[in-house]
Amino acid sequence: MFFVDAAHFVLGAFLSVVWCLARVWIKAPSGRQRFNVLGAIDAVTKEVITVVNSAYINSLSVCALLEKLATVRPTLPITVVLDNARYQRCALVKACADQLKIELLFLPTYSPNLNLIERLWKFVKKQCLYAKYYPDFHSFTTAIERCLQDTHTIHANALQSLLTLNFQTFQKIQS
Repeated sequence: MFFVDAAHFVLGAFLSVVWCLARVWIKAPSGRQRFNVLGAIDAVTKEVITVVNSAYINSLSVCALLEKLATVRPTLPITVVLDNARYQRCALVKACADQLKIELLFLPTYSPNLNLIERLWKFVKKQCLYAKYYPDFHSFTTAIERCLQDTHTIHANALQSLLTLNFQTFQKIQS
């Protein structure tokens, strides 16, 4: 089972905490270049598989990710948990998933807390963006890609409690 979602990282100033009486100048990059990552995290191994670009995430990107997933686990059945983004629910993605024998499981609307990869994006932003300065776009993208590659090795202990499959459930109250 893979949890899939896109993250759009922007090369800009991300302040962590600044509180002082004197004015402090903080170095920040100019421009607003975007680094788009369409990622899938394995619910068990915490391995992350990505498709990246600096343009847009669209249905072709989702199909490319599904093809990568099919090559990673060729003999096992694959279920992909997605949100309701329009580029993920389109006929092209559904046809690609059918061809690759991948089951698509769409989450209820407005429920990002049910998608495990949302927690990973928060972790990556904390590790790579907050209070960090990158002199150019290449070093920015390299830092994000390195963090994502190290999720199931170097960052495994930090992510152990964050990426659990324990979701809070509620019983329906009858009135």
